[in-house]
Amino acid sequence: MSNKNNNIGQVSGISKNKIKWIRSLQLKKNREIEGLFLVEGEKMVHEAIEYCKNQIQYIAHTETFVSEELSEFDHQLVSEKELEMISTLKTPNKALAVLKIIKSRPSIDNQLVLALDDIQDPGNMGTIMRIADWYGIQTIICSKNTVDCYNPKVVQASMGAIFRVQLNYVDLGKWLKSCKSTIYGALLEGENIYKKSDLPNGVLLLGNEGKGISQENIQYINEAISIPRYGNAESLNVGVATGILVSEFIRRQK
Repeated sequence: MSNKNNNIGQVSGISKNKIKWIRSLQLKKNREIEGLFLVEGEKMVHEAIEYCKNQIQYIAHTETFVSEELSEFDHQLVSEKELEMISTLKTPNKALAVLKIIKSRPSIDNQLVLALDDIQDPGNMGTIMRIADWYGIQTIICSKNTVDCYNPKVVQASMGAIFRVQLNYVDLGKWLKSCKSTIYGALLEGENIYKKSDLPNGVLLLGNEGKGISQENIQYINEAISIPRYGNAESLNVGVATGILVSEFIRRQK
């Protein structure tokens, strides 16, 4: 039997109630009520199957989506038009999955941890998650006003990092105040990171795209660090800055 035949699920014809349910998960309030989020696209659904099999609640897929494990899930064969009806993407790609949100406790002992102070842009959030995933950072701490990591745009921008990096939303000021690790703050007036003689792991605090780190949280910074500027740009994109800073932290540990 071919893989294609293994993908034949229920009869095509997704119900109005199912469409309404899936579409409702595009909104944060409904994701929080249901404890569910959406994953879209062939690559992302395959990664969900690989890394988060137990979280998958439902998969809608076209006949061109191939997976030998598909029969293990509640899945439904849909037409490309039906997939468009439930997708958030401009060009839907073969499959959409509904996953259960699993809450976890942050693990920060002897690790480099990222802390995000009101990051708002989904693209930046996804980029930061990909950077964490690339460098093996397991935990990101987020202020409650940081963009929801289960926002479909963030999930898509994370390129699978959402399945491997643990994100925790907390009262950030309270969390920083009680944190026993060194808190590094990314500030323009901070010390040149390349000239620091010692750079042990701790918490790297990154600020909002427009306002930077809030005054409330600046007080908790133990060491302010910066990326040296050689040109005339006023600032760096927070995702770019995260990549540069994290790279230097990791380089020092190797």
